[in-house]
Amino acid sequence: MATPEIPQSLLERFKRLPTPTLYTAVRNRGATLCFMEGVNAFTPGRKMVGRARTLRMVPPRPDIHAEVSRGEDSPEYHAMGSCGPGDVLVVDAMRRPYSTILGDIRLTQLMLCKAEGLVTDGGVRDLDVVSAYGLAIFAARRTPTARESGEGWEANVVIQCAGVAVRPGDVIVGDNDGVVVVPAYMAEEVADWCEIHEAAEELVKERILAEQCAPGRYYPPTDAFKAEMLKARGAKK
Repeated sequence: MATPEIPQSLLERFKRLPTPTLYTAVRNRGATLCFMEGVNAFTPGRKMVGRARTLRMVPPRPDIHAEVSRGEDSPEYHAMGSCGPGDVLVVDAMRRPYSTILGDIRLTQLMLCKAEGLVTDGGVRDLDVVSAYGLAIFAARRTPTARESGEGWEANVVIQCAGVAVRPGDVIVGDNDGVVVVPAYMAEEVADWCEIHEAAEELVKERILAEQCAPGRYYPPTDAFKAEMLKARGAKK
């Protein structure tokens, strides 16, 4: 099944949606492993939304190192070079929290490509420098390690990151609560559901505060509650 290309207009909608609501929507549609456990925001307050471009790492070995060390033709540069505005580089670092090959110098390519950010289940090097590159950065740890911790092997293939399957083109959303993967094939449906759910939760909160009642009177909002809300809003138009 070909992965649909997510338009910028849909990415803009995701920028207004929080990861907890997205997690619920994706999980309820069968993709139960969609939250990247152990991956944290290292640029707090910087929201990240973009299409996944991927890099798969493998454990270090001399023959592999010789094969992939091709200068600007190396896999990590192919992965970063495939990014542009609206894209996020997602790195499968084998869930090794200190593993990385990307730091100050290499990540200038991601900055020059105007990518949205970097996600890895490994480490991030030179954070004090790269945090000024304008990228949203999500990783497991800070680390001083380099190639001895792993090798970039393959660009833009299906990977895992923090135990979550990621296909190139999936929507990656990160905020202070963490990172959620929205499979591309369900992205528009997820955005539709989340927008309605967020509006319903706002209405629920308004009623709770107005009536000074226990949240359980209205929360969580039911499908009937949402239908009533949408009907009322349609009547006001």
